[in-house]
Amino acid sequence: MDRRRYLVTYDVADDERRTKIFRSLMQRGDHTQYSVFMCELTAGELARLRRVLEEMVNHELDQVLLVDLGPAARDSGRVVGSVGRPYRPPIRALVV
Repeated sequence: MDRRRYLVTYDVADDERRTKIFRSLMQRGDHTQYSVFMCELTAGELARLRRVLEEMVNHELDQVLLVDLGPAARDSGRVVGSVGRPYRPPIRALVV
């Protein structure tokens, strides 16, 4: 299955809803900044994430943006630019 990299960011005013979204995204991606995650997802995983988020947000007040950054195999250091501290992609390690 091809994975694609998504920048997921949210603007949620309610602490309880924001915490639920944060915890859900922690299970699916890398916490990059406040309210910003980098997730590598298959099409099925993206669909499931969208369903979970749709149940969590207040559709009148909240917003979650999912930005497709392309294939996950591409070097994220070339996809994400930064101002200030340089962006350093998370290092993933398999712990056995």
